[in-house]
Amino acid sequence: MSLILGLTGSIGMGKSTTARFFREAGIPVWDADAAVHDLYQPGGGAVAPMAAAFPQAIRDGAVDRAALRLLIESDPTALKTIEAIVHPLVAESRAQFLRDNAHSPLVVLDVPLLFETGGDGYCDQTLVVSAPPEVQKARVLQRPGMTEAHFQTILSKQLPDAEKRARATHVIETHSLEQTREAVQALIRHLIQARPDA
Repeated sequence: MSLILGLTGSIGMGKSTTARFFREAGIPVWDADAAVHDLYQPGGGAVAPMAAAFPQAIRDGAVDRAALRLLIESDPTALKTIEAIVHPLVAESRAQFLRDNAHSPLVVLDVPLLFETGGDGYCDQTLVVSAPPEVQKARVLQRPGMTEAHFQTILSKQLPDAEKRARATHVIETHSLEQTREAVQALIRHLIQARPDA
């Protein structure tokens, strides 16, 4: 059985980079956002049920995320229907990943809203990536099309960094790429050596 490590962190904290360092070290990583992206592509598992519920959100045989956002803004009940369609499909993607990688001593589940959605319940341990607020803000505002208002909206939907850190089994500070890579490698060594069957 693999040790399941849940990876999360607020926007701009370096989660994607940290996930990449796990992959580079040979650790299998499941990406919740990528799973949803695949479900929304032409032929993806979410397209047909979404088309039945929200035909206006389908473009060229795929689910249009911008159209979904507009739907949710205009109809607050739409989100519940979308979640009822997508969450079971995402759960199956995650379960398939865990089956496919059952031989690996360590696997990582990269989930942006891990604590917010209760996803930490299916993890053995959790890792939060963090950075000082001013570093976080500077990183996020460098993204194309990002505004201060949009940044604040995203933050309002995420648990405060301090609360995530308090709930996490492990915390990595993402000050520099090299320091983050070294912290990931040290954590991998620690987790694999600490396994009862190691």
